[in-house]
Amino acid sequence: MTAVRDRLIFALDVSTAAEARAWVDRLGDSVSFYKIGMELLTSGDYFRVLEDLAGRGKRVFVDLKFHDVPATVAATIKGLTRYPVSFCTIHGQHDGMMRAASQEKGAIKLLAVTVLTSMDRSDLRQLGIDREPSEVVLERAAAARAAGCDGVIASGQEAAALRQANGPGFLVVCPGIRPAGPAGDDQKRTVDVPQAFAAGADYIVVGRPIRQAADPRAAAEALQDQIARALAG
Repeated sequence: MTAVRDRLIFALDVSTAAEARAWVDRLGDSVSFYKIGMELLTSGDYFRVLEDLAGRGKRVFVDLKFHDVPATVAATIKGLTRYPVSFCTIHGQHDGMMRAASQEKGAIKLLAVTVLTSMDRSDLRQLGIDREPSEVVLERAAAARAAGCDGVIASGQEAAALRQANGPGFLVVCPGIRPAGPAGDDQKRTVDVPQAFAAGADYIVVGRPIRQAADPRAAAEALQDQIARALAG
């Protein structure tokens, strides 16, 4: 069973290993699960930070959103199983790629990215998809589940429909969480913490609301309190 405090995933969106370690020190036991993504990749210390997190007893979410031909992504996922990784993302837009990756994921929970939370219908229309984001999310989630993925990355706005369509065993991980409401940044499809968990989210990913807080550790603890109340209610 997932520990309540593991439900908060902090987006460690920094560009150096020194910054990453400083944030882990700063947040202490207020955060037990970290997402490391593309910004850290260019530091040259990505896997050193990954192993350092694991050595501190933290869970690790590799968010590199792999998208390539099936054989390449499958080989990449297989290689990633050598590391202490809990979650990993791939794009949920190609059945063959998702199936190939699922066959190599081992104990890693493979999450398909449906529609980025920075995108709305007008953004999809520019890509030639003239449909509501919620329709595309549900369609891609169904394909990901059929391909053997463990869950999806999706806005909390689609979490309830995803939960209804896929049942309790399919992970729904929601970025774009804005505890104080819309922040005027690049995230367009946002919800707050109670909304996400009431809708059926399993985990939330939070970055800027913690990083930009006057007291980041207190902000993380406040989010943990909100999560505990939401799950208890």
